[in-house]
Amino acid sequence: MTQYPSKSELRKQILKQRLSLTQETWREKSDRICQSLQSFPLFLEAKTILAYFSFRKEPDLCPLFTSNHRWGFSRCVGKSLVWHTWSPGEPLQTGNFGIQEPLPTATPLNAGDIDLILVPAVACDYQGYRLGYGGGFYDRLLNSPEWSHIPTIGIIFELARLPQLPVDSWDRKLQATCTERNIFIH
Repeated sequence: MTQYPSKSELRKQILKQRLSLTQETWREKSDRICQSLQSFPLFLEAKTILAYFSFRKEPDLCPLFTSNHRWGFSRCVGKSLVWHTWSPGEPLQTGNFGIQEPLPTATPLNAGDIDLILVPAVACDYQGYRLGYGGGFYDRLLNSPEWSHIPTIGIIFELARLPQLPVDSWDRKLQATCTERNIFIH
């Protein structure tokens, strides 16, 4: 019987690989991801998109933020993500996990405002399951009834796209995964 690594072991392995990317390779792969998204119909048709600010060499989506979309970014409040609008040039603050986030005074967003969620991940598998950082923030969000119908695209580098991940009952499939190679529909 094949023994697969645990989520925590996989997380360590993939984060180590991702952090070992040179700055040039990271930028090049991030730019390719942004180019793919800019021609993807789900992205083009969306008016309001939730995204993230790159942390620990996650794919950097900053080139997208000047496009004609309304952007939302999260703040970690307790065990939940609270979403606010943000535009380039507006102030940010460093949150509890060292991640940039909008100020608490920024305009709030709720599920009814959102057309697409670009989901950060440590890894995604071929079926559309995601491995996060272990805090459960996106699991709780994607499992709540008001958010569960919104299209989701996992954003990862190809090195983090795996045939299969360990799956728990609370894990939800993403509609697509975007890497520097392609956008994969699930």
